Amino acid sequence: MREVDGSFPLVFSPMSIFPRTPLACAQSSCRFRYRCLPRLLCLLPLLALMPGCAVLAPSNNRDWSPDQAVLPYAELGPRYARLRNIRYCQYRTTDDYTVHYYDKTFDLQQLDSLDFIVIPFRGMPQLAHTMLSFGFGGRDYVCVSVEIRREKGETYAPLKGMLRQFELMYVVGDERDLIKLRTNYRLDDVYVYRVRATPEQIRAMFTDVMNRVNKLAVAPEFYNTLTNNCTNNIVRHINRLAPNRVPWDLRILLPGRSDEYAYELGLLDTDVSFEETKLRARINYLANRYASAEDFSQKIRQLK
Repeated sequence: MREVDGSFPLVFSPMSIFPRTPLACAQSSCRFRYRCLPRLLCLLPLLALMPGCAVLAPSNNRDWSPDQAVLPYAELGPRYARLRNIRYCQYRTTDDYTVHYYDKTFDLQQLDSLDFIVIPFRGMPQLAHTMLSFGFGGRDYVCVSVEIRREKGETYAPLKGMLRQFELMYVVGDERDLIKLRTNYRLDDVYVYRVRATPEQIRAMFTDVMNRVNKLAVAPEFYNTLTNNCTNNIVRHINRLAPNRVPWDLRILLPGRSDEYAYELGLLDTDVSFEETKLRARINYLANRYASAEDFSQKIRQLK
């Protein structure tokens, strides 16, 4: 995907859509056809492929990349949750790593924090990957990342993501994996925002997310670049628990600004300006300083 260029402004005025005079209308129509025809022609191969892609079926049985070969699932009870296959990759480089999985039981009465994590794309800051992290009493954290599930040797491409070429996966992982991969190895900027919510709301969100984790383990789905990705899945979880809490906004499609939108909706701390909130949320320095710390999750939050 590319950022919107000057010929496709993000903000339209009514008169830019409906010119005042017939001559202006004709001129505008000609300019539109001139500018848009190459783009429309580029869409023809995509439109031609869509009918064939519609018959494809998602599967959990493929030759998966080692870091995504095992699906997580949750055993949920009224007081405790047992999470199976929590991923913890130990990285030497982004492509050289050792995969570990572990199971852990969490006391839901201790679940008291939720963080919204934003990782802007380098060179395309309007786009980003987003994640959630659930905190238990300031000691244990479980991170959830909605991603494509890659087959061996496969790489992400936005166009393929609209043609039913990737399954969807909820990676349930250790923050020493899912955050450190981005800060210390991919060298991305990572922003960790504390969500403003009650413990009851956080527990309801956790349960809803884990129910979806369990559903995907038995009923796979295709990822879609526009309609079934990391950010709009998070939005659906929120709106399922509180209908229309997050109304549709362009910043859902441009998740590099989803933190700004969450701030405006009061989902994040609004005691200071958004600029100050974002400055405090960047954890790259701490993630690198405490890369080897066993209490990595606590260390990256020590200034918050």
